[in-house]
Amino acid sequence: MLKVEETGTHLRNDVKKLGNMLGEILVHHGGISLLNKVESIRKTTIELRKNYNDQSYQALKDEIRNLKPPMRQQVIRAFSIYFHLVNIAEQNHRIRRRRQYQLQVGGVVQPFSLENAVLTLKENSISEEVIQRILGDLSLELVITAHPTEATKRSILETQKRISKILQEFDRAVLTKKEQEKLDESLFNEITSLWQTDELRERKPTVLDEVKNGLYYFDQTLFNVLPEIHQELQYQLEKHYPTTKWNVPNFLRFGSWIGGDRDGNPYVTPEVTWETLELHRQLAIKKYDEGIVDLMRRFSQSSSRVTISEELVRTVERDETLYLAEEETWPVETEVYRRKFAIILKRLREIGASTGIGYKSAQELLHDLLLIKESADRHQPAQHKLKTLHKLIRQVQLFGFHLATLDIRNHSGEHEAAIAEILKVVNITANYSALPEEEKLKVLENVLNDPRPLLLFEQDYSKETQNIINVFKMIKKAHEEFGSRAIEVYLVSMTQSASDLLEVLVLAKEAGIYRKHADGRVESGITVAPLLETIDDLLAGPDIMRTLFTMDVYRAHLAQRGNHQEIMLGYSDGSKDGGTLTANWRLYKAQQEIHDMAKEYSIRLKFFHGRGGSLGRGGGPLNRSILSQPAETLGDGVKITEQGEVLSSRYLLEDIAYRSLEQAASTLLEAAAHVSKTSEENHFREAAWEQAMEDVSIHALRKYQSFVFEDPDFLTYFNQATPLGELAELNIGSRPMKRKNSNQFENLRAIPWVFAWTQCRQMIPAWYAAGSGLKAFVSKSEENLNLLQSMYNEWPFFQSTINNLQMALMKADLQTAKEYIKLVEDQQMGERIFKNITDEYNTTKELLLAISDNQELLDHTPNIKESVHLRNPYVDPLNFLQVELIKELRESDENKDDLLTEVLLTISGVAAGLRNTG
Repeated sequence: MLKVEETGTHLRNDVKKLGNMLGEILVHHGGISLLNKVESIRKTTIELRKNYNDQSYQALKDEIRNLKPPMRQQVIRAFSIYFHLVNIAEQNHRIRRRRQYQLQVGGVVQPFSLENAVLTLKENSISEEVIQRILGDLSLELVITAHPTEATKRSILETQKRISKILQEFDRAVLTKKEQEKLDESLFNEITSLWQTDELRERKPTVLDEVKNGLYYFDQTLFNVLPEIHQELQYQLEKHYPTTKWNVPNFLRFGSWIGGDRDGNPYVTPEVTWETLELHRQLAIKKYDEGIVDLMRRFSQSSSRVTISEELVRTVERDETLYLAEEETWPVETEVYRRKFAIILKRLREIGASTGIGYKSAQELLHDLLLIKESADRHQPAQHKLKTLHKLIRQVQLFGFHLATLDIRNHSGEHEAAIAEILKVVNITANYSALPEEEKLKVLENVLNDPRPLLLFEQDYSKETQNIINVFKMIKKAHEEFGSRAIEVYLVSMTQSASDLLEVLVLAKEAGIYRKHADGRVESGITVAPLLETIDDLLAGPDIMRTLFTMDVYRAHLAQRGNHQEIMLGYSDGSKDGGTLTANWRLYKAQQEIHDMAKEYSIRLKFFHGRGGSLGRGGGPLNRSILSQPAETLGDGVKITEQGEVLSSRYLLEDIAYRSLEQAASTLLEAAAHVSKTSEENHFREAAWEQAMEDVSIHALRKYQSFVFEDPDFLTYFNQATPLGELAELNIGSRPMKRKNSNQFENLRAIPWVFAWTQCRQMIPAWYAAGSGLKAFVSKSEENLNLLQSMYNEWPFFQSTINNLQMALMKADLQTAKEYIKLVEDQQMGERIFKNITDEYNTTKELLLAISDNQELLDHTPNIKESVHLRNPYVDPLNFLQVELIKELRESDENKDDLLTEVLLTISGVAAGLRNTG
């Protein structure tokens, strides 16, 4: 059942095996008629992709239209589950390819591996001193978010993980017949379970549900993989630069927004954030507990056989008296390491309890582990490190007791409203919000320079202001309970002026996070970071930051934060506001300009890239995302969001998680080394290239905004020709789809904006207007196409932009998309707008092929091209069914629940097929 011609014999065999088992399950649950129906639709769609004709196309639509319950829902589920199985097979094939590289002899090294990165440094004569300096500056932080784009339930993800493990077992070199049969049986049972599990959530997840979903990846993969990345880099440096004593710092970390991102989410309260921090600590302690128990089994060395350090013996004797009852001490006196581990376990398990025995900080735990390491290293052969102990030490350094640093985010308007009320109560200004920006800055500066508090303890502030104040009080308390690394950054959404950041600093002052002492000393325990999102905000970004950098009060705050400023860039709203090509260029330019300006003030930056999983929200492979940034900014540190379906696709399986992070780390290391070797920054790109992008961007922006904002029918078309209204029922996130209870375009979040266009296969946020921008530039001069081709070959940013556009066009399918015009009430209007989309698609495709010198889209990545080609025929039936069901749902007064369920199943299936939601 559901055969597919995949490249690679092993992958093809996996898909065939999984498809055949699914076919058996369909027969068992729906009879041979179900299998025959699925096969009939499958074969027709494949044939249509090969040899299109109107008659067969109409016959297919008729066959799908005539499906009735319960057969209809079973057909939808058959195609959806098939996609889940193919996704697993493709991920397993990635793991297989990595193993094949590792098994090869003759020095073949996998591209984008850490070994390849170190070899590249050596081939380019990068000295040990330069590498060590680069490592000291290297910083990559990945931040998981609860942005609702994961359409797959956790129970299904866990089943998928078990299926993947079974497929890996099949790759073992020798399997007995009995072992083969056992694996076949296990695989069949897991696919059966997949078929018998509801795909749709019964309710929206709570914020704490989302927190637990995020922690799942730390528990299953990240806690192990992160230290392994660092250990591998250490190993490769020691291998290829053997005369140097290397110390690889903790350059790769994970953070989280889940439970801290309150922008537009009323359910993220201070109480929820506090519980989030407790859940983080509980998981960290659990993982350390498991690690210590394991080490306790291993470290059976006796002091009668090896020499234990005097300091360790002394601390064990002291701490047994302080922390353990007699019956809790390790019974064998000569097994000093086990005696120490018994003490560590006791103190770990008492963290947060009232006994006072528990560790007060992760630094105390780290100190104890380092004592053991220093002693054990004395009797361990130098070339054979105690890797398990070293790994646990690295884990404590990386995760502390906070596990993942939690960012707090809120909208600038919320802070302004709270400040306005507070200032009014103390008679500083009656209407702060109405003041010009210069006056706001003066007021805020005076408040920050005054050691006295503003808040009146007996004053009844509005509920909204009290909520804001309580957030900052919670942050102060969290620093005391969980350590300063628990919450380090406060992000300000929709930053439009310098006052937006100073307002947060004032609120931090009132909670004691920021303090100006009477003697002039300043303390600051939080980084305040702007989030620049819209095109206008990106243009204004350099001036906003310059204003702050010239203010003494803000510079005093920065001095306490190591003269380090974080700036977040929003890819989603920028793209929604100005189109993907213009947004990406404005994001690039904003980084350049702010970086250059910050150098004047000796301020180091970290750019935080708010990328989504889909192409319309800045998505793409991690390593490509890194390479597409201005090269000179990479040494400042890179921070990137990891959202929704990206978490499961990258971090569900340990091998895939390792490979994704290895690619990112190796890319960043190579890029930073390249920057260090380039003496003049203008070598990174030519002035003509930048001017070309400026010209292309202007024309693309004009085209995009004339369509999205100036066509009076556009929003009607968007609302009717996409499943936007139905998406709200999918129950995939706690946060509302809109910032306010409003149908205005600016209040619609970027995720449903992208999700809806992806479902109907038009993918407008990922490519629209790029073709017009490129065409306008090319038409100016015969030489301009040659210039764009040179840019594609030599400039990573432009190459990444063009390749992402190719991917977007490849995943879009206008033949299928045309079916959605049926959902538009005014057919003439629907046809007109769709023609606009079609014309722009064709223009874009023509220019992309010319620039990349490809015959077909994605010729440069044949594996991805083949995967998309082979998936499309299986997505088509789900799209056809979706159109018919939405039409019936919107027109019907009966069976609405059943119809909605079927619509949502098609949405989930299309998302699995395209491997993208929002």
